[in-house]
Amino acid sequence: MVDLTTSTQTDLAELVNAGVATNGDVIAAEFQSAGRGRLDRKFDAPAGGALLFSFYITPKRNRNDWGFLAHLAAICMSEIISDVLSATVSLKWPNDILIADKKVCGLISQATTDGIIIGIGLNVAMSRAELPVATATSLAIAESDQLDRNQILSQFLERFNLRFLDWDTGRDFIDEYSKVSATLGCDVQIEVVGRENRIGFAQSITASGALILADGFEVNVGDVVHLR
Repeated sequence: MVDLTTSTQTDLAELVNAGVATNGDVIAAEFQSAGRGRLDRKFDAPAGGALLFSFYITPKRNRNDWGFLAHLAAICMSEIISDVLSATVSLKWPNDILIADKKVCGLISQATTDGIIIGIGLNVAMSRAELPVATATSLAIAESDQLDRNQILSQFLERFNLRFLDWDTGRDFIDEYSKVSATLGCDVQIEVVGRENRIGFAQSITASGALILADGFEVNVGDVVHLR
């Protein structure tokens, strides 16, 4: 744990590129001055208000399947959140965790030569005034029984390690993801900068983490808007 850093994701990537990071390494921070989310978007959280960490793993499974690992991490974190809440917890493709349709956690991932770095930002103790957008929430706002970030991190790493070992030997977690997905079974609009928006019915997810629309179109990147 470090008190201040620009970004746990950037810090860990630098260690990986320097050849000093090893499988299972984790960096957590009290505060990030330049935290980032998916598509290089800025991620802001007050000091001590969020659980901010990145971890590095080196899968043995086929590299084409690594895209599912962020989904696997989202499954694990959503289960931990569900254990301490009575509210509905779901996953929005690709890697947002929702409490009653409001975002409480975001995940990013980046592949390296030998592995993958996954970054997670979970809003824990943030008040409504501290949230960056009205569509966000926190564990505190949702009246969670667990606000200890160290305990949440420990629980997550333990659970993810067990699931990862199963995944790395070939287990398929698509059913587990589908059961908690807020996206599958919905009409959605896919938004990618520089491309025309595409509307379709979110039908399934692949072993590599891609979203499949009912017309067979495969979505690998972009933002999803749930259409009501």
